[in-house]
Amino acid sequence: MEQSNPQIAHDDISVGNVYVMAHSFFSDVIRIGCTPDDPETYAKSLSENRPGEYTLVYSLACDNPCNIKSQIKTYLNAQKYVNEFYQVSAEVAAKLLKRETLKIPISNVK
Repeated sequence: MEQSNPQIAHDDISVGNVYVMAHSFFSDVIRIGCTPDDPETYAKSLSENRPGEYTLVYSLACDNPCNIKSQIKTYLNAQKYVNEFYQVSAEVAAKLLKRETLKIPISNVK
């Protein structure tokens, strides 16, 4: 059976966005991920298929966004909640990602 929205392997996303999202049901749990798509559009699509609403807190266009996501998740491992979700304030995660921009090759993706 063919999937209508196949998952992209992390190594296959050479240019895209790493993001931090908050969810309307959880004040202290954030989602960190990567997408080749516009992160605002991606947040809206996630909200359409699930209860509650995702809001984009911070995003960064960069090369190899899933590698960057893995790096950020390594820093936050102690606060891991479940899967792509972390029990840490959105501000802390955004500050960490902003700090890492000094080490991340930024892309000109719009």
